[in-house]
Amino acid sequence: MRASHIMKIPVPPESVAIPLAEPLLLGNETAYVLECLQSNRISTSGPMVTRFEHALEERLGARWAVATVSGTAALHVALLAVGVRPGAEVVMPRISFVAPANAVRYCSAWPVFTDIDSAHWQWDLAQVREFLDRGCERTPSGLRNLRSGRPVGALLAVHLLGGLCDLDAMFELAREFGLPVVEDAAQACGARYRGRPIGASAGGRVPSLAIVSFNANKIVTSGGGGAILTNDPALARRCRHLTTVAKLAGPGFVHDEVGFNYRLPSLAAALGLAQLEQLDAFLARKRAIASRYAALLGPVPSIRFRVSPEWEEPNHWLCTVLVDGDAAPVVAALQASGIEARPIWTPLHRLPAFAGCLCAGAAGGFVDRFYRGALSLPSGCGLSDACIQTVAGALVRALAPRETARGCHGLGR
Repeated sequence: MRASHIMKIPVPPESVAIPLAEPLLLGNETAYVLECLQSNRISTSGPMVTRFEHALEERLGARWAVATVSGTAALHVALLAVGVRPGAEVVMPRISFVAPANAVRYCSAWPVFTDIDSAHWQWDLAQVREFLDRGCERTPSGLRNLRSGRPVGALLAVHLLGGLCDLDAMFELAREFGLPVVEDAAQACGARYRGRPIGASAGGRVPSLAIVSFNANKIVTSGGGGAILTNDPALARRCRHLTTVAKLAGPGFVHDEVGFNYRLPSLAAALGLAQLEQLDAFLARKRAIASRYAALLGPVPSIRFRVSPEWEEPNHWLCTVLVDGDAAPVVAALQASGIEARPIWTPLHRLPAFAGCLCAGAAGGFVDRFYRGALSLPSGCGLSDACIQTVAGALVRALAPRETARGCHGLGR
């Protein structure tokens, strides 16, 4: 789709009264960074990165964590590690931040885009099954897309907005069709599936990896950075090798393949370690923020919240709502009053960079409705109850003409 067909969203003001999601630095951040500075171990070598990786393993339920310079780098290496090859296809949702689709193209592979469901706003696995079952054929060398003729190389699940897709159903599909899995849990650090932390399934029932991100707006931040999580020792070794320029152990500089300088620096790991120590407190505050928004805005007929399915304990990364009609003027009104609301991402199949990629299923689908009407509200852990009240009031005022048309007023029905 040409760029002219993409929704125009106003640029947020340079300074805002209520930001979308600022980091909250209340723990050992200064002490751990100072420890790096005083030891002169500020780059990728030294103990801090290893300490951070071990803490991630313990907290997120994976046997191995490989820290990376970004979540996107983690995705790139994870896709390579599970065997995605040039010319293959990777099945993924039509809507997310652009990073997972970019990572597929870094591998010279091709995304195949599928919808999200209208209740949970997560990957529509029924449509994925339909594509794998009817849009593909099994061959001696593996699954092949009937439409493109390309091999299908992997499933790339993206856990959206702090929620989770149904992992049991997804892994059942992966086993049935012989596909490895990469979970993009960049937005889901701290979320749990059927009581299990997000890293617990990685590398288990099929070849699989999960990644998390520590960008500045995530629930745990290292300023930037990410990590690959797995319970498969061979995949862990492969990822560590690729992220450290594929250098063989021993003296000298022998690199046995093209690798990547993707190792996380110690200064970032120090921030991440201190943040991870506060994850329980951050999760509790995120839950409280989401509950407060739901109490204030739930009665408004023109606002919908996602339904949290029984299998998940979300981390409530960004409180996102779906409004009747077009969200763009609502976002503009909130931003004009100093509230950093954010539109949802442009669907990936609409972006010029992915114009040649295929979509499974019928055109449109729920993604188009979601793109038109969804917006994310300020959700940082430092957000006060008074600010939540301010945001909710401003949102209701921005929607007032629509509520008046319905015969509704204020925060009630």
